[in-house]
Amino acid sequence: MANIIGLTGGIASGKSTVSAFLQDKGYTIIDADLAARMVVEVGQPAYLAIVEAFGKGILQENGQIDRAGLGAIIFNDQSKRNLLNGIVHPAVRSMMLSHKDEAIENGKQTVIMDIPLLFESDLTWMVDRTIVVTVEEDVQLSRLMKRNELTEEEAASRISSQLPLREKAEKADAVIDNNGSVEDTLKQVEELLAAWGLKP
Repeated sequence: MANIIGLTGGIASGKSTVSAFLQDKGYTIIDADLAARMVVEVGQPAYLAIVEAFGKGILQENGQIDRAGLGAIIFNDQSKRNLLNGIVHPAVRSMMLSHKDEAIENGKQTVIMDIPLLFESDLTWMVDRTIVVTVEEDVQLSRLMKRNELTEEEAASRISSQLPLREKAEKADAVIDNNGSVEDTLKQVEELLAAWGLKP
């Protein structure tokens, strides 16, 4: 019986560092953000549904969806955002589940579902246990400002659009504290893998 683990965090919390470390150790990572990009590639069912719903005006010259243009349309329009999410989210879930089944068929003992909005989108049914990578808010803010070259106000606005990390931590089966060094964070991951007996 394979272990299906949900990995989540917040923007600039260090989740990607943990995910990359697990991948390097041979664990199968199924990345929701990557799946979200794949399902809207030219010719995919979700791509066709989006073009049908929003018109060809959202396409670039090469036929790909103009993400910025589409983003501007849905940004202030809840009904259009719901329409888009209703197309994209089921396609992403379906792709992730199919990749998970494939990994299990190939003999993988542990599959890591890397889902940024695991709790916000009520996707815990897709996994057996959850890990949250967390940092203090001030650390998160300064890392995000530095990484994305944002003002404090811009960074704070992006952070506040997500469920607070402390709330995610309360819901999680395990918490990785990423306030210290990368080495310290990865040591916690190693200890958790051992404690849960997770093999790739």
